[in-house]
Amino acid sequence: MAIADEITRVIRDRIQSFEGKSSEASMVSVGTVIEVADGIARVYGLSGVRYLELVEFPRTGLMGLAFNLEEDSVSVPILGDFTQIHEDDEVRTTGRIVQTPVGDQLIGRVVNALGEPLDDGGPINATKFRPVERVAPGVITRHPVDTPVQTGLKAIDALIPIGRGQRELIIGDRQTGKTALAIDTIINQKGKDLICVYVSIGQKNFQLARMREILRQHGALEHTIIVHAGAEDPAPLKYLAPYTGCAMGEEVMESGRDALVIYDDLSKHADAYRNMSLIIRRPPGREAYPGDVFYLHSRLLERAARLNKDYGGGSLTALPIIETKANDVSAYIPTNVISITDGQIFLETDLFNAGIRPALNVGISVSRVGGAAQTKGMKQVAGTLKLDLAQFRDLAAFAQFGSDLDAATKRKIERGRRQQEIMKQKQYEPMPVAHQIMIIYAASNGYLDDVPVEKVEEWEKQFHLYMDANHSDLINTIVETTVVNRKNLPQEVFDQIAAATKAYKQTAPR
Repeated sequence: MAIADEITRVIRDRIQSFEGKSSEASMVSVGTVIEVADGIARVYGLSGVRYLELVEFPRTGLMGLAFNLEEDSVSVPILGDFTQIHEDDEVRTTGRIVQTPVGDQLIGRVVNALGEPLDDGGPINATKFRPVERVAPGVITRHPVDTPVQTGLKAIDALIPIGRGQRELIIGDRQTGKTALAIDTIINQKGKDLICVYVSIGQKNFQLARMREILRQHGALEHTIIVHAGAEDPAPLKYLAPYTGCAMGEEVMESGRDALVIYDDLSKHADAYRNMSLIIRRPPGREAYPGDVFYLHSRLLERAARLNKDYGGGSLTALPIIETKANDVSAYIPTNVISITDGQIFLETDLFNAGIRPALNVGISVSRVGGAAQTKGMKQVAGTLKLDLAQFRDLAAFAQFGSDLDAATKRKIERGRRQQEIMKQKQYEPMPVAHQIMIIYAASNGYLDDVPVEKVEEWEKQFHLYMDANHSDLINTIVETTVVNRKNLPQEVFDQIAAATKAYKQTAPR
């Protein structure tokens, strides 16, 4: 009898311990790899998997992405070295949609498309995670764009202004200064209230290392997150990278602050998506891109927004970069992204080779909402500048025929040459708004008309040094009025700029 009681007690204990453990048990779908090709695994099974769910390859520890859900199999892009995956490997669901760490712990760090550190700064102790894919903010939550993103570049801030919450495309051939423009914008945010996210897609590691060092030297790494999917990384990581960077920027936006995200560049992103789509046998369309390549970029760029005060008042500004071939802006991917964005900055090879840098083509470039966000002082001095430069280019082309020109046309061409000259700017030298306003006012009102074109650069450099040394109160007034209080500059301020410019001309180099 005692033995029977003991057996009963043991069975009861075992049942209780089993019930205690059962609450911790979880259901996972298990599948088997039946084929691996160019970074995509074809998996039989995984009946309970969800779209964009992370799946695990237990033998290697690698992760994948449930991408194509078919009747009896799932196509899984592998997020890592796909050569380690073999046929008959086991695959398990994780129950987690692909997500990334977000928060201030990432600022100053270089991470991959999964938010894992690539630098030597140790682990990232993030406390918050976000799905990389998310529905864009609705119309009710948005606020009109009315605050500028100061790039520090005269040609952009005066002619093609960018507002917080805007999507402004940077487009041009290779080696025309697209990335340089983006880096200058990041450097100009030093000491300001804009967190920057730079997404590098398909660039070589040495290029990224050089850019990171430039940002560090200029003190810009302290407000920047770098997301890198390198040229040697598999296509799935290049596909994920911009969505990861966008999720990090959204966290800043929804905390009531302002963020800027730069996608460099979406041409390589579309190529990576085409690569994945062709391998999993999605039907190809124009130029072999899949039919949903427009949606690929629209669902990313629509997430840029300026939220109204009821939703925190934060903003996410997007600067996508597109590389063209032979200045062809009518190609498939460029026209797609142009139709999604709120304007484009077109950088032209001929202008770049002619020494006009930034190589901004004033005729094609446009900002559809930036004028509303431009500082009022800048709008006052640069109101006619874009038209003046466009007319100058036309007149200069006409004058090449050698026909006789009247005095008024000659004056317009000569002033246009000097206005074009002051739009030039060296790399990594962003300029404060007050200095931009003063030099544009001086050029537009004829104070440089008697300065030889080849000496305009030195004249401008000495002009800023003179104003800093002798008229710092005037500079402070300009900043206080037009940047802080966002008001028009009164006429007496322009009178003071004119008087100071005349005084400088007495001592200026000739």
